Amino acid sequence: MNTPIVVLKNIHTLVSMTGERANPFAAIRNAAVVIRGNVIDWIGPSQALPTFKNDVETIELNDHIVLPGLINTHHHLFQTLTRAIAQDCELFDWLKTLYPIWCRMDNEAIYTSALTGMAELIYSGCTTTSDHLYIYPHDCHIDDEIRAAQEIGIRFHASRGSMSLGESKGGLPPDQATEDENDILRDTQRVIEAYHDASRYSMLRIAVAPCSPFSVTTVLMRESAKLARHYGVMLHTHLAETHDEDTFCEARFGMSPLDYAETVGWLASDAWYAHGVYFTPSDIDRLVRNGCGVAHCPTSNMRLASGAAPIHLMLKQGLKVGLGVDGSASNDSSHLLSEARQSMLLQRIRNGASAFGARDALWMATRGGAAVLGRDDIGQISPGYAADLIAINLNRLEYAGALQDPVAALVFCAPLGVDFSMINGHVVVQEGHLTTMDTGTLVTRHNAISRRLLAG
Repeated sequence: MNTPIVVLKNIHTLVSMTGERANPFAAIRNAAVVIRGNVIDWIGPSQALPTFKNDVETIELNDHIVLPGLINTHHHLFQTLTRAIAQDCELFDWLKTLYPIWCRMDNEAIYTSALTGMAELIYSGCTTTSDHLYIYPHDCHIDDEIRAAQEIGIRFHASRGSMSLGESKGGLPPDQATEDENDILRDTQRVIEAYHDASRYSMLRIAVAPCSPFSVTTVLMRESAKLARHYGVMLHTHLAETHDEDTFCEARFGMSPLDYAETVGWLASDAWYAHGVYFTPSDIDRLVRNGCGVAHCPTSNMRLASGAAPIHLMLKQGLKVGLGVDGSASNDSSHLLSEARQSMLLQRIRNGASAFGARDALWMATRGGAAVLGRDDIGQISPGYAADLIAINLNRLEYAGALQDPVAALVFCAPLGVDFSMINGHVVVQEGHLTTMDTGTLVTRHNAISRRLLAG
């Protein structure tokens, strides 16, 4: 049986992201991409397209800019159910407000919120997302998120999160929000064995993800690292997000968050951390030397007044940095292209107007995210890479007057949704519409669940 061939042609501007960070944007005008099955086979000018013996499907993308699908390195999909709550709180008070609400979730809530967040991500240009599900009330399972990802067609890194350090033991979450540590490790092993696919172009990988220093024990941090390394999967947690976390770590462990992470075996190339707002220059140097990664979540960090991570310095020192929308209750959206824009603007406040540009932001959203998640098969449009790519029509009101630099227009101008998206060779957005599900009925169901949770 012949492998199906799809040709994207007459592309206004193709951004391959195949170079180094300083100059990754070898843009091709009037470009074409040939896709065989789920893999990119050829890129180049449309006039140089190869000939084919068999029939091909041709998709015209006149007036469109095409770039690799964006990669989201940190999220809490269940939080789409609780947006615009605790509006004036910082992280710890925000969490204390929301924990009791999240403890009312069931499997339907996990599944429906995952579909909602993933649909929003796809519309914003995301083709690969990670998620950090760390609360499991009423026999909830991460399987429901995985089912949602498979149905909607997004590439998924599911992080089996956990909380075991409740208030009675000196932690932040209420005891009812925590799990027994043996149960956590047993279920994490089950999820890895059932779902993790380490192969090239994998659509589903599992990570081990105890939530944070203030919600899990030292024993669980150590045992989680051992479990992850036994199975060859990655590790993920929150770290260095707020001053309150620094104070907690100093009081409980007598050291900084990163020093603590090192004592429990987490300072390694298989670990990535969410936030890193308060990593010092020496911390960043240690992270680089040990091959760690960071998920930068600018909107959440601003929303909760956590601070601005030193991303300019991280990239300058060679740290792996990707973008994360973070939970939809601290963002309060799942718009990854908007997150790229926020990252650019926030670094300019810290470092000046010339310190961080649109291309830096798009690098983090593609190549940076791939590196953080340990992938060498996504993040660029190049032969041998997965056919994950997005297209945005430039002939729109929002881009009027910006076409002298269409790449920069994506970040400097108002963030928009994609007109076309392909994930693993399958079209999931066509002419601005999601092809894999009906979002109208989804929103109705999602809002009903949200109302039920808030009503108690």
